[in-house]
Amino acid sequence: MANKQKRASKAEVQSTELNKLPVPGRDDTEFSAEDAAQAFRNQPNGGGSAGNRQ
Repeated sequence: MANKQKRASKAEVQSTELNKLPVPGRDDTEFSAEDAAQAFRNQPNGGGSAGNRQ
């Protein structure tokens, strides 16, 4: 029974950082098409696509 003292309790395991559920929206990387269009318009180079150049 000495081995039982070396184990972490269920509460200790569940409270570790790697076992926590992610917070909804905290690490959200999605953005809307409107946000992308606004960022594209605000570029100092005028907004031409690099794919259109020859």
